Amino acid sequence: MHNNVLILDFGSQYTQLIARRVRELNIYCEIHPFNKIPEDLSGFKAVILSGSPFSVRADDAPHPDLSQIRKKLPVLAVCYGAQYLAHFNGGKVEASEIREYGRANLSVIKDDEMLFGDITENSQVWMSHSDTIKELPENGVRLASTPDVINAAYRIDGEETYAIQFHPEVYHSTDGKQLLENFLVKIAKVAQEWTPEAFVDMTVEDLKKQIGDDKVVLGLSGGVDSTVAAVLLHKAIGKNLYCIFVNNGLLRKNEFESVLDQYKHMGLNVRGVDASARFLEALAGISDPEGKRKAIGKTFIDVFDDEAHRIQDVKFLAQGTIYPDVIESVSVNGPSVTIKSHHNVGGLPAYMKLKVVEPLRMLFKDEVRRVGAELEIDKELLGRHPFPGPGLAIRILGDITPEKVRILQEVDAIFINGLKEWMLYDKVWQAGAILLPVNSVGVMGDERTYEKVVALRAVESTDGMTADWVNLPYDFLQKTSNTIINRVKGVNRVVYDISSKPPATIEWE
Repeated sequence: MHNNVLILDFGSQYTQLIARRVRELNIYCEIHPFNKIPEDLSGFKAVILSGSPFSVRADDAPHPDLSQIRKKLPVLAVCYGAQYLAHFNGGKVEASEIREYGRANLSVIKDDEMLFGDITENSQVWMSHSDTIKELPENGVRLASTPDVINAAYRIDGEETYAIQFHPEVYHSTDGKQLLENFLVKIAKVAQEWTPEAFVDMTVEDLKKQIGDDKVVLGLSGGVDSTVAAVLLHKAIGKNLYCIFVNNGLLRKNEFESVLDQYKHMGLNVRGVDASARFLEALAGISDPEGKRKAIGKTFIDVFDDEAHRIQDVKFLAQGTIYPDVIESVSVNGPSVTIKSHHNVGGLPAYMKLKVVEPLRMLFKDEVRRVGAELEIDKELLGRHPFPGPGLAIRILGDITPEKVRILQEVDAIFINGLKEWMLYDKVWQAGAILLPVNSVGVMGDERTYEKVVALRAVESTDGMTADWVNLPYDFLQKTSNTIINRVKGVNRVVYDISSKPPATIEWE
């Protein structure tokens, strides 16, 4: 792949959206922290500089060395990137008297500029900055203005460097995708060849070279990611792939048996391992969310170590890691923070002596599904909702006990089966129930009860990076609540979570 786009992340909440929009143009891109610019840039055709929560004038703001990029590759600097280029190249950036946030319209666009091809005056853009560019950098040429922002876009004469003060990646910038296409396709001349078919062909060839005749062990979860990873690996190495499906005791009700049955017809070599007692023992007394994730990750690795030893000469451990897992686990030094650790990101302990192979590491979830369709995986399986790697452990707030797992499995089954019966399942990105660490007063019959509260959660999303709560029908919620309270012993109250991401996350932990 020699038509890559490099996105340098300065910590903006929108950086992942830039990548999403670029991928939608069938162009491959990678996000790298601003302080970890790849030494070898020969595979990149263009660079995009992201926004940032920092002021470019602050001492601790990101100040990367772009000497290996400027004048060598086409550059599109977004928001902070635009201010950075101005501030350090003879321009002037000052605090704006009014914080410029929200919708704006381009009141002036310079004629015959390739970056604004097929974009007309009055096009709506999204602003999100407190500093403003008062003076352009040396050799700067103004390309666009809004009524409040005179230097909304500019280019630098003598190089293919463009800068915009607004965010083209955000939905509210109505011609944002067109601007990105103008920059990447017309200016940088990047080929639009990032398709599911191309990904499958490239990945199968890469896997063959990487693995050769060695054996690979893969942890199947029954979800979309691990299944697509398994089929890709099977296509590349055939019988040398050994799949293990571990029951960690935190799966959905009856999922261990149903998933094993599902894989029987796919030609994969799968072995089921019931390690539920081992996981629950490792989790005993742990309430901290990160503590749970780490305990599950360690136990998962221990179980795999045991199982891998049953297969002679295994050299690789395959994982269904996808790009949001990677992004959320890599902290940009300074502006961004690690949201949460992922149990399948970050490598293995040295004693396992297995190399990691992650064929989906650079894909967003919707891209994984498109690749799965290209591989002719069953539509029902590809349509399964995402399910967290730590399972119900992070949907039980507080410590984990077998009784709490039983309660949540029953509640979850009623909710998910109800969504399917009411033909709502495919309209939802992800759904589940959360067992809260509080008891609630209730009345059942003539008796006063003091039992558990559960929260139901259903969101719609494209890739899990942002999500909105789903407005489920009141009749459905009423029936589901009644069924849960009547059938699940230990629960006397049901609530529905109406928080979006951001500011909330999809999971509660």
